[in-house]
Amino acid sequence: MRAVEISQPGGPEVLTLINTPVPTCGAEDILIKIVAAGVNRPDALQRVGAYAPPPDASPLPGLECSGEVVAIGASVSRWQVGDKVCALLPGGGYAEFATTHQDHALAIPDGLTMVQAAALPETFFTVYSNVFMRGGLKAGETILVHIGINQRQRCGPDP
Repeated sequence: MRAVEISQPGGPEVLTLINTPVPTCGAEDILIKIVAAGVNRPDALQRVGAYAPPPDASPLPGLECSGEVVAIGASVSRWQVGDKVCALLPGGGYAEFATTHQDHALAIPDGLTMVQAAALPETFFTVYSNVFMRGGLKAGETILVHIGINQRQRCGPDP
């Protein structure tokens, strides 16, 4: 399969097209034929050498994608070959195929294109984890979220 690797820390020019084997499914993994990949801050940080993927994760960038399930592990119960999903990945999204645990995938919501859905998992899982699992928000309760943006923050070295 074709994939994009980071040849060395640096700017976008260090993203290199390579050929590499298609990943294989673990018992609870799904293999996704990728249609679109999201681009996140960790991807940019990994590209400049400021974020190392976990030891058991793919060294390829890309933490979220959308596509079609083309293979499933022996213990997968949530998905079938042919399902359209978006998924949070342990790296490897900048490729034609990637694997992820079956619980890290979502059905693509009605009305979203594959391209739109590729940007959903990282945000959705982060919000869900923080608001509902950690924060304990329940039906009927209200939440107010404040956000601030540091305009000087960059994903690479200063020019």
